[in-house]
Amino acid sequence: MKIIFDRQAVLAATAPLMCATGGKSTLPAIEGICIEAKHPDVCVLTTYDLEKGLRVTIEAKVIEEGCYIINAQKFNQTMRVMDGGEVSLTVDHNMTAVIESGKSSHKMIAMKGSEFPELPMLESERGFSLSAGKLREMLGKTMYAMGVNDQRPVLNGTFFEVSDNSLLLVSCDSFKLAKCRMSTTVENKNTDGSDLRYRFIVPVKTVNELYKLISGDPDDEVRIHMMRKHIIFYIGDLIFFSRLVDGEYIDFDRIIIRQHKIYVTLDREELLSALDRAALITEERVAGSVRSHVKLQLEGGLLKILAASAAGSTYDEIEVAHEGGDLLIAFNNRFLIDSVRACECDKVRIALSSPLTSVNIEPAEGGSESCEDLFMILPVRMKD
Repeated sequence: MKIIFDRQAVLAATAPLMCATGGKSTLPAIEGICIEAKHPDVCVLTTYDLEKGLRVTIEAKVIEEGCYIINAQKFNQTMRVMDGGEVSLTVDHNMTAVIESGKSSHKMIAMKGSEFPELPMLESERGFSLSAGKLREMLGKTMYAMGVNDQRPVLNGTFFEVSDNSLLLVSCDSFKLAKCRMSTTVENKNTDGSDLRYRFIVPVKTVNELYKLISGDPDDEVRIHMMRKHIIFYIGDLIFFSRLVDGEYIDFDRIIIRQHKIYVTLDREELLSALDRAALITEERVAGSVRSHVKLQLEGGLLKILAASAAGSTYDEIEVAHEGGDLLIAFNNRFLIDSVRACECDKVRIALSSPLTSVNIEPAEGGSESCEDLFMILPVRMKD
């Protein structure tokens, strides 16, 4: 195999490809990029770690066709340090890959392309498309609440429910829940004539990478193809694919308390500033002590934010609109900050009932007509 390509074009392609390379593994092929050169002047680059994969096609001058695997980290590092705009890649029958640019050359070991793991089908008759900007906005509101290594596998990801004019995303772990529903145009791409209705769970690592890959431009489109166990995202020139989490998602509507006894409305930025100051105490690591929690004390028209640990203490108070009785409640401060930050609005409405009952955080204005957001967090038990 021998190809000549633009170095900057390869660097732009390999940056996203690195997200789907495996670490140290008993299968060396998943640590590499599968490079397939074929006429007329096309080079297909693929990475796949057995859970998720990414494929991109770039233009290249193909002198000799071939398909080989080169270690992704070494290939990317070599491309970065090479001089010149044009780079040639040659792989001989001894599995030696030679990368040349100007008077510089670099050799590394290659593997046969046939050793690359078999990919899932990257075409399907079932799928849909929607705005990349809206999908990214919804992921940004919900992905913080995904479980990581939760004993219930279905919580290690984000739940999607798709219909003709609506998209719902839900993430939940044992301590917090984020729910975002948006009325938006979802175009049916089912060529088999079936209705547009999907329910599936995308794994946590895939969601994190998807958020990085898609743009925030509402005019950009993401095309999504569905398979029984896999999902394929067409993002511009990229094809990003992943396994889905197998299982039925939790009945999240059942665990959300709708009738609370206490309601507090306050400025979101004021609350975030106070919680960030409390984080100086709650997240301070002191030898022999555990991280402390933040306490919210509601008294009349004031919300007091208190935190104390071996490192010191902090106190803030905010004027609020308050309905119901007074209350003292405690939270993991980082979880509370993430939940409030995800609620993108000027004023937030917090619904509470007791020191041990879950709390709902919502936009005070009720959100826009096209978007419905709800963020739930469990309090922590206070020590006497």
